[in-house]
Amino acid sequence: MTISQSSQQTPNVAEKPIMQLSGVIREFPAGEQTIRVLHDVDLTINQGEMVAIIGQSGSGKSTLMNILGCLDQATAGDYKIYGQSVNKLEADELAELRREHFGFIFQRYHLLGDISAKDNVAVPAVYAGMDTNARTQRAEKLLTDLGLGEKVNNRPSQLSGGQQQRVSVARALMNGGDVILADEPTGALDSKSGEDVMEILHDLNAQGHTIIMVTHDPKLAAQAERVIELKDGYVIADYKTEHYKPTTQQPASILSGHRKSAFSSFLDRFFEAFKMSLLAMRAHKMRTLLTMLGIIIGIAAVVSIVGLGQGSQQQILANISSLGTNTITVNDGYPRGDPRRRYNDDNLTPEDAQAVGNQPYVINVSPQVNSTASVRYSSVQEDSTVNGVGEYYLEVTGETLASGQGFDEDSISLRSQDVIIDDNAKQAFFADIDDPIGEVLLVGSVPGRVIGVLEESDSGFGADSTTPIIYMPYTTVMSRITGSANIDRFVALLDDSISSSVAETAISELIEGRHGKDDFELRNSDSIRQTIESTTGTMTLLISSVAVISLIVGGIG
Repeated sequence: MTISQSSQQTPNVAEKPIMQLSGVIREFPAGEQTIRVLHDVDLTINQGEMVAIIGQSGSGKSTLMNILGCLDQATAGDYKIYGQSVNKLEADELAELRREHFGFIFQRYHLLGDISAKDNVAVPAVYAGMDTNARTQRAEKLLTDLGLGEKVNNRPSQLSGGQQQRVSVARALMNGGDVILADEPTGALDSKSGEDVMEILHDLNAQGHTIIMVTHDPKLAAQAERVIELKDGYVIADYKTEHYKPTTQQPASILSGHRKSAFSSFLDRFFEAFKMSLLAMRAHKMRTLLTMLGIIIGIAAVVSIVGLGQGSQQQILANISSLGTNTITVNDGYPRGDPRRRYNDDNLTPEDAQAVGNQPYVINVSPQVNSTASVRYSSVQEDSTVNGVGEYYLEVTGETLASGQGFDEDSISLRSQDVIIDDNAKQAFFADIDDPIGEVLLVGSVPGRVIGVLEESDSGFGADSTTPIIYMPYTTVMSRITGSANIDRFVALLDDSISSSVAETAISELIEGRHGKDDFELRNSDSIRQTIESTTGTMTLLISSVAVISLIVGGIG
């Protein structure tokens, strides 16, 4: 229910209602219960009135002012402004109503400490889309009219409490402010500054502004034309004072004729916000430094992780390339999982390699035969791997010579006893010799003259990296060491313009057609490359996602 005094006077015919509250209730949750702050409030506030809302702390006067200023909404009841219910307004419409028809004066001023008095006053006009020159001129005029003409460029910290409150008043008037809502406007001021502010409010009221003032001081409330007293959320008194002078005068519109287009207003707000951010950064250097440090660390982490991921991927791909770029290796023996694999692995012949080498999509091919032998030089003897290879072995695998030369066609056809050694073999047999070219090794019972030394390989693939490897023509190994007519494998270097998967299918069909069965196994280096690229890419993405999350968390902090 509503408790009110019967002293409320009958409205004058000249009075024009602008605010009407009917049965307004405001409740707030408190755990499992609710607390009712306002009880069935019925009020009508007319154009041009100067109203004081008084009451003790906790009586609900600030809550009532917030509802009147559309800063809060009632739990129940109806509130109309200019005859339109605010309950039907969207959030943007409420914001427009506050921006263009209300001015707020707060007890603690709520000024932005990093910008000047003039810029503080101009803030409402920025969001209302007022032209830049027009708002600057109006802000300076308002401050000058309020006695702050020489303080327009001062920051709030350079102003006294009374001067800051005047800036707050000027800000409330920036967009016109049909209704001025003042929450304890003199509460934080000395007596003289308080009198000055009240004089300003009276002047504004005389100009047609509706003034709604919240105060706990009865003497201050007595200066208003109308007093509304609250107690425990009820209106217990609503009466007009001897100062009451009804009026329908309305302040002139300020925004009309000075609005920018929607896009220009957006740009204006953006640049104003950017300017304020720069001023805030300059005013709070340490905070800015710490914030930037967190973001810098986050960005550096993201860049480092992505760089490490890409670097690792390139290193792995380089290792694959060292085994042959875009190659297909055909291994002797049935595919893995085939029970015939253990019984028959003498299927590939040099002719199979030559048949594949004759295909238009193959650049070169190198047969290979593997064996082991005891290799001796002078008094040094080591068990070594002996690889029989073709004349195009270096081109197919991508390996390079540190010195000497490779095999040629005559080496293969004449079964030459030439030898190429890797770096391990050089260290094992010729540690004290700078250039082993021309030296003779005894490979098993076959003497071989060293004609080339391979570059040291940093590949992580292949056999034991400490085992010496000796390379000889595959024909020499087959005829003089293994005595076999079959090869263990051959490697085909593909034309880069041909799809490796298509070439793999064609080679498989060719050899199966020659053998009448699939007694071989293919290994496509490009498939390995793609698999590793996909895997490392996924890992990089995963780690980068973690780093990005860290960056976002750091940025929020």
